Amino acid sequence: MLKIRLKRCGRKKSPSYRIVLVPSQSRRDGRAIEELGFYNPLSNQLVYNKERIVFRLNQGAQPSLTVKNFLKKSGILVK
Repeated sequence: MLKIRLKRCGRKKSPSYRIVLVPSQSRRDGRAIEELGFYNPLSNQLVYNKERIVFRLNQGAQPSLTVKNFLKKSGILVK
């Protein structure tokens, strides 16, 4: 099963995250199949590729809880 989740990058005390598509059993910072976006919690900046996320969700990828909240706020994921 594929998951859409966050991958940590950035320096110590200065985190930034990539929104990636990975197999569900891989490590947090393991190799990603595809990068779908970027999130910077310090500046609260969220950049993502809407078409690819919708395509992957239609293929059956499951978002993590945090990514699901991002998608609900941006209007991609509707109840």
